[in-house]
Amino acid sequence: MKLLPLQIVVIGGGAAGFFGAIACAKANPDAKVTLLEASRQPLAKVLISGGGRCNVTHACFYPEELVQNYPRGAKALRGAFTRFQPKDTVAWFAAVGVYLNIETDGRMFPVTNNSETIVECLIKNAATFGVKLCISTPVTSVKQTSKDQGFDILLKSGETMKCDRLLLATGSSLVGYKIVQELGHQIEPPVPSLFTFNIVDQKLRELAGISVNSAQLRLSVGGKSQLQQTGPLLITHWGLSGPAVLKLSAWGARILHESRYQATLLINWLPHLQQDQVRQQILAIKDEWAKKAIALHRGVDLPHRLWQYIIARAGVTTEDRWAGISHKTLNQLVQELTQGQYLISGKGAFKEEFVTCGGVKLQEVNFKTMESRLVPGLYFAGEILDIDGVTGGFNFQSAWTTGYLAGVGMANNS
Repeated sequence: MKLLPLQIVVIGGGAAGFFGAIACAKANPDAKVTLLEASRQPLAKVLISGGGRCNVTHACFYPEELVQNYPRGAKALRGAFTRFQPKDTVAWFAAVGVYLNIETDGRMFPVTNNSETIVECLIKNAATFGVKLCISTPVTSVKQTSKDQGFDILLKSGETMKCDRLLLATGSSLVGYKIVQELGHQIEPPVPSLFTFNIVDQKLRELAGISVNSAQLRLSVGGKSQLQQTGPLLITHWGLSGPAVLKLSAWGARILHESRYQATLLINWLPHLQQDQVRQQILAIKDEWAKKAIALHRGVDLPHRLWQYIIARAGVTTEDRWAGISHKTLNQLVQELTQGQYLISGKGAFKEEFVTCGGVKLQEVNFKTMESRLVPGLYFAGEILDIDGVTGGFNFQSAWTTGYLAGVGMANNS
């Protein structure tokens, strides 16, 4: 008696869903793979990511180093990355004619610098391997038919689909979380990750567009110093952004959510120097340029307008000369340069990068196959899991990895 082909359904037409569907169809050509996308536009997030360029992955090829870029999910991904990591992503895309460039900071983009290249590649390969794509097909609920016998998928149209195995790749959508909970899984409450800081300081905001290559940021909530990051910093019309802020927002996502995005940010504008070294440098400047105006002769490697803002915070006027600076004012200037305090009064958005921390509890998932430990035949991939990375291609990499492992796991006939 001939066995019926496996009926596989993937819910969610994003990066993880497409990659999982393709991996499954390729690994088991006899399987019938259907991909359901609620909207009219599959891979919409891929299309707008990276300013329309798509930061596909990051040139970090050692799993033990790679996992350090995931505030949540590092432990679970450690083994997963030994099975499918950035070098495998690069090879996968190269094998289908899409080549990636490495930028100086390690981010990897298609050589075309156009996210449409990635979208078209995934849609084309899904078709090549026989994946049936259904757009404008929202799902309202999913039920297990009976133990080990598959799933009934209720569509918004009223139609019911049946499948043997199901991959949930619904991102951070409420519908996805509802389905997960209906099937008996727990959700870590979702909160935003990767966001900018609102700083209510008009003088700072007037410096919008100014950046520094390296600043050390420390987050203080309730008087306790919690986390720190060092990296490029950008002043904006609403406060602060740049890689250092975004990384700090990712690691501090839950702390900041709990504090309703009210916190103190301590900024060291000269992180390559110890505080005593900064003091000695300022004293040397004072001796050398005694008769010069402090506002015009800074002697530290900072943009001119930023220097003028910092000295004003220390109580220095535009007329003050180095010779006349008091010991108290000098101490205050050193403090502003190395531990300036800025009040975070809310969060902004980070362009088009919608990242959420929270999702399916990782201990309920087998990261060798991405199958549920609670519900046989149910698989997870992408942002529906309680995994999130910092900016730089790491969130896409977790989508490719979990999608690939889920696809291969579902394809197994046993």
